[in-house]
Amino acid sequence: MRFSNKAGVAVLAAASMLLAGCGDDGSPSAGSTGGGGDSSLTWWVMKGTNPDASAFYAEAKKQFKKETGATLKVQEIQWADAHDKLVRAFAGGEGPDVSEIGTTWTPEFAAAGGLTDLTDKINDSGVSKDLIPALKDSATYNGKMYGVGWYAGTRAIVYRTDIFKKDGLQPPTSWAQLQSLVDTLHKKEPKMLPFPVAGGSSYGAAPFIWGAGGDFATKDGDQWKGALDSPQAQEGLTYYTNLALKHHSSSTGAATWLETDLLDSFTKGKSVMVIQGNWTPGTVAEQNPELKGKIGAFAIPGKDGGMAPAFLGGSNLAVLKTSEKQDLAWKFVKMMTTGTLSKKWAEQTNFFPSTQTQLKKFAESPDPLVAPFAKVMLNAGKNVPSAPQWGAVEGDKTVSQMLQSILTGTSVADATKKASDAITKTLNSGS
Repeated sequence: MRFSNKAGVAVLAAASMLLAGCGDDGSPSAGSTGGGGDSSLTWWVMKGTNPDASAFYAEAKKQFKKETGATLKVQEIQWADAHDKLVRAFAGGEGPDVSEIGTTWTPEFAAAGGLTDLTDKINDSGVSKDLIPALKDSATYNGKMYGVGWYAGTRAIVYRTDIFKKDGLQPPTSWAQLQSLVDTLHKKEPKMLPFPVAGGSSYGAAPFIWGAGGDFATKDGDQWKGALDSPQAQEGLTYYTNLALKHHSSSTGAATWLETDLLDSFTKGKSVMVIQGNWTPGTVAEQNPELKGKIGAFAIPGKDGGMAPAFLGGSNLAVLKTSEKQDLAWKFVKMMTTGTLSKKWAEQTNFFPSTQTQLKKFAESPDPLVAPFAKVMLNAGKNVPSAPQWGAVEGDKTVSQMLQSILTGTSVADATKKASDAITKTLNSGS
C-alpha cells in the first residue's frame, strides 16, 4: 500500500555492485540468512499495523515451530525505512527470507529481480483459487505471481445514521441519488458538510474514475500511457469534484485535506458523510463517545447502481530471491495467509484477510462498520495499474495534485492532461 522510491530499480542495480554480501560497514549483516543449515527463518514485518503485535508474534513463532520444527525470527521495520532496506537486501543477500511488501511495491521489486516467482507453488497449493482477485493482481507481474496477499482494506462511505434517520434519508445507490442526497443535506444540515471532497486523497477519487469506465493508466505493448484525460476518467472526475464545486458538499479548505482530515471532521461532528478505509471508523466512538451507535457505512455507489470499484490496498508476503530457504519460506507464507493466524491478524488490525473464504465471514458480520466494507472488498475491490513505477506516481503525488488543482479552479481537461502526461513519463522511466 505504501509508495516507493522512483529510482528503486536503478538503486538496486547500483547497490548490487556495492553491497554484495556485506552490511553497510563491510561486515556480514546481522539479518543474514547465512548458510542453508540454520534451522531458522527471518521475517520482516512493518511496524505499527497491529497494536497487539507481541502476542501475535509469539503465537506465530509457536505455530511455525510446531509445523516445521524451525525457529521464526521476527524483525519489525519502519515503513519509512522499508523500501531502501529491501533494495539493499535484494542486492547484498543480507536481508530476510520473507518480507511484508506493500501491494504497490510488489511489481517494482518483482521487475527488479528481488522476489521469488511463487506461481507454481501458489497454483499447486490451491491457494490461488481462493485469493481476492484484486489482491492476486497486486502480486502479479508479467503473468507471474511474486507474493500472496496477507491483509488488505478498502474504502466506503461512513455516515451518521442518526442524521439520516432524523431527516428521513437512505444510503444512495447511484450517482444521481448521491448528488440528490448532498443537495438535501446542504439544506437540512446547514451547520455540517454533507460530503467533503479531500483534495489530498487520490484513492477517494478512484471509485469515480473507475466507476465511469476510466483508469489511471493503460498499457500498449511495453509502454504505459496515462489515462486520466480519457473522456471516461474526465466524466468521473467532473462528477466527483462538482459535488464540491457546484453542490456545496464540501468546503474550500477541504481542497488540501487528507483522509485523516476527513476522519477528524467526521469525528468532531462537522461532516455527515466521509470516504474512509475500513481500518479507521472504529476509532470514531473512542474519540467521541457521543457518536457511539450513530455510525454506519455503505459502498460508494456505482454510476447507475451497484457498487463503484474501490481501491484495495494492503500488503503481500513475498519470498526474497536471495533466501537459501525457499521451501521453508513458502511454508511460512502459506501458514500466514491461509490459516487462523491470517484471521487473527485481520481482527486485531481492523484490516481484512486475503482469501474469499475468510472474507465472507466478515461480510456476514452484524457490525455496521465491518460488513459493508467486506462486501465492497469481495465484490468491487480493484487494484492500481501493475506497473513497476506506480509507486513513484504515488510518491510524486501526481493524482492528488491534479485533484487539488481542479478543486481550486483548474479545468478538468487541463488538470487531467497534465497528470496523464506526468504518469506516462514516470511509468516509462524505467523501460
